[in-house]
Amino acid sequence: MEFQIIWFILWAVLWAVYFMLDGFDLGVGMLQKFLGRNEAERGAIIRTIGPVWDGNEVWLLTAGGATFAAFPTTYALMFSYLYTALLLILFSLIVRGVSVELRGKEEGATWRSRWETAFLISSFLPALLFGVAFGNIFQGLPMDADGYHGNLFTLLNPYGLLTGIFFVLLFLMHGALWIGVKTTGDLSKRASGFANKVWYPLLVVAVLFLIHTKFATNLYSNFVGTPVLFVMPLLAVLALLGIKIFAAKGALLTAFASSCVTILSVTFTGVIGLFPNLIPSSIDPRYSLTIFNSSSSPYTLKIMTGVALVFVPIVIAYQAWNYRVFRKKIDPNEMEQGKAY
Repeated sequence: MEFQIIWFILWAVLWAVYFMLDGFDLGVGMLQKFLGRNEAERGAIIRTIGPVWDGNEVWLLTAGGATFAAFPTTYALMFSYLYTALLLILFSLIVRGVSVELRGKEEGATWRSRWETAFLISSFLPALLFGVAFGNIFQGLPMDADGYHGNLFTLLNPYGLLTGIFFVLLFLMHGALWIGVKTTGDLSKRASGFANKVWYPLLVVAVLFLIHTKFATNLYSNFVGTPVLFVMPLLAVLALLGIKIFAAKGALLTAFASSCVTILSVTFTGVIGLFPNLIPSSIDPRYSLTIFNSSSSPYTLKIMTGVALVFVPIVIAYQAWNYRVFRKKIDPNEMEQGKAY
């Protein structure tokens, strides 16, 4: 039992870190065409994530791999029940990587504009669909002994769409702050101004999300049973307020750190509410997938724990080194026209 709980915690950490890191990549992708007023600025925006975006996606692969290895039944049914949505996410992530690489292969404005549009769409769809997927997991999927009774359009229910919009706004905020931190001059100020403006709709959607969660899910049950757990959603609220306070003062790095804490605490709040479920059944709790009825053998989990203790710190150390090496701010005015990323 202890290894199942350990891997549930690690599963939560992997998803939370992925959303924190790739969240600003997705936000940058959605904002590039809007915040970049010329070729140099749009190239500078892409350069802010150029050295790190593919490393950030490693956490998605790790989260998926951990689900497959630790909770194979959940992995199999999740990728079966949510197949269309996850396939759309996969295609979007492929297009996103291709658009970053191919944008600078030709000098023509039309060529660049088309790939920038592809970059925007392929950043928006994962942000929305990850939110929709997790929103549906939070409220439970219509599944029983006969399998899953739904399709892609079933997932596009009010709570799922609200969660998707919440993710999109959260990542837009995150991405704007990242651009503000990593660039200089007018571009940085413009990104900071956008972050201050988008915070208000984000706050409204966050409040609606908390209210709707009460009626659409059972996530609050664990918190009511163990009140000390309310520390996590309280931290999320305080961090969200901190974003606005620090951004308004021009302390963009601190605001970005607060945004990181917001994403981490929001993710942990949802996962704590799920425990011990991984995918609840909205039809009958007996058919819910839990960490106990869908996990690998204790021996497998024990071996995996040893592997994780060795390699996860290595990945963290490498990424920390990578961020340190590429910590310099990017000045759009210093970039050659037509030579931008």
